[in-house]
Amino acid sequence: MALDNGNLIGAESLLQQVLRTQPKNCAALHLMGVVCGLSKKNIEAIQYFKKGIKIAPNDSDLQYNLAKALSAAQNDREALQHHLKATQLAPDNANAWVNYGKCLDSLGKGSDALVCYEKAIELQPNFIQPWFNKGKTLSELGRYQEALSAYTEAYRIKPEENFLLGILLHHKMLICEWTELAELYQAIHKGLAQGNKVAEPFGLMAFSESERDLQLCAEIFAADFYPPKILPPQSQNKEKKKKIRLGYLCGEFREQATSILMTGLYENHHKEKFEIIAFDNGIADGSKIRVRIENAFDQMIDIRQLSDLEAARIIQSMNIDILINLNGYFGKSRQGIFAYQPSPIQVNFLGFPGTLGASYIDYLIADPIVIPEINKQYYDEKIAYLPNSYQANDACREMADQTLSRAELGLPETGFVFCCFNNNYKITPQVFNVWMTILSEVKGSILWLLADNATAEINLKNQAKAHGISPDRLIFANRMPLTKHLARQRQADLFLDTFPCNAHTTASDALWAGLPLLTQQGHTFPGRVAASLLHAIGLPELIAKTQSEYLALAIEYGNNAKKIAQLKQKLAANRLTTPLFNTAEFATNLENIFSQMAERQHANLGPTDIYIN
Repeated sequence: MALDNGNLIGAESLLQQVLRTQPKNCAALHLMGVVCGLSKKNIEAIQYFKKGIKIAPNDSDLQYNLAKALSAAQNDREALQHHLKATQLAPDNANAWVNYGKCLDSLGKGSDALVCYEKAIELQPNFIQPWFNKGKTLSELGRYQEALSAYTEAYRIKPEENFLLGILLHHKMLICEWTELAELYQAIHKGLAQGNKVAEPFGLMAFSESERDLQLCAEIFAADFYPPKILPPQSQNKEKKKKIRLGYLCGEFREQATSILMTGLYENHHKEKFEIIAFDNGIADGSKIRVRIENAFDQMIDIRQLSDLEAARIIQSMNIDILINLNGYFGKSRQGIFAYQPSPIQVNFLGFPGTLGASYIDYLIADPIVIPEINKQYYDEKIAYLPNSYQANDACREMADQTLSRAELGLPETGFVFCCFNNNYKITPQVFNVWMTILSEVKGSILWLLADNATAEINLKNQAKAHGISPDRLIFANRMPLTKHLARQRQADLFLDTFPCNAHTTASDALWAGLPLLTQQGHTFPGRVAASLLHAIGLPELIAKTQSEYLALAIEYGNNAKKIAQLKQKLAANRLTTPLFNTAEFATNLENIFSQMAERQHANLGPTDIYIN
């Protein structure tokens, strides 16, 4: 048959002839669905599979293929019953169990998904896919040690599996298990240079000091998962509108880092010039921030249950002038929507500190510190430069009035308190070595860290002991409501930043709470964020150029109570008088950028770098 030779058009033609005379030929309907699927005609494939199932509802292969097609169309809710039916009809089909698990995971049923992967592993122990998917689900559930074990087994089965090296690196970082990190990164570096699919962009940021590696990683990832797609054009009114219509697309319109930074901006947009619409891929958590967000936007459109194509069509129909991607490759992202290019201008902003490596993203919002002029070649977007820091901040953030004592926080009554509330995966062996030297030179000091997962805590305490530092000098802070978390930072003396990936929202947290932050300016966008924030708040003396300078400054402040008191006084004076937390000024500058983008588009000019003085 033509299909055996890869002739999809010929196979489709022959099958159409059969179905004209035998419309209830189940085998032909099934095969036509397969051919349509191979031809990327997913809607037609689903229709043929459904016709076949009406005739043969107990055909396990038909149920399996319909379920796969529905999931591929991002219709997991309808697919679920067919995945279940496929496993009931063919319980020995490991692939059916894997796909059932993926569907459950997509619907937020991670624990049920794990049961499916275990069934597949029981059937085929050396089948990589259930091990890989098991790792993904365990990671989403915060069970990082188990996730690493599953990914390690996947690596044993197939070392060349796409993106697996980077996933292994990231999961070692999540639990601060630092064996063979350098070897892993060297393999990733080599693979990226060869154009191989070796790492995902977000995880690599915490370890790489190469802007070129981060760019290659994003480009390879975008080409594989999110290539450009065609969205049929709609007739639109090309006349210049009275207001510029901004679309913010995000999966975190809730009490989460992105919204913690952005909510004040939404409230400060000038509604006489801009209409702002939220495309919400997340959940409404009922928080105060969520209420503020709902009040700030002109409209909020729930796209969580929509496919990328369906969401893109809605955005296109609403004539959005500028569509802003607040996730990139982080969080509940929907990069696939942007691949359809439903808006004439598409912008990468805030959530992902780096290039997205995709031709359909026109601009990246930055500042001269996070992306110096000489480094622009490492970013596929045109750069829109804000004059101070690129990072939005909310000057209306609440902080609890209560004063939490050292005893309540598990801190010693005396001694200098260094802290770092960055996620554990940002702690590299290099920065930890520096921290241990600081503790050895500042007698009686302690290091206050975020309690993220038990395995990381054990590993870090063991590392401290190996450096000759008592593990008791590492104190771990459990998560607490944001207002109280800000308030407890008053009991710290100096925030020690991580490198090569800095504090971002956590840096703003510290500075807002009145806690000085010491950083080392790095070689990548995520490694220069804290320097950007410190410049914008008028504290350049806290930016070290080298590791030795970072070490010396930390020791100097740790041994000089007068100097740290002066720093805190300066920060208190600068907090509301410098640009960093001037939300209204930030909104005006960003709107200036958006206006320039819109003017160029209206004049039929392509994207170009934009500067605001």
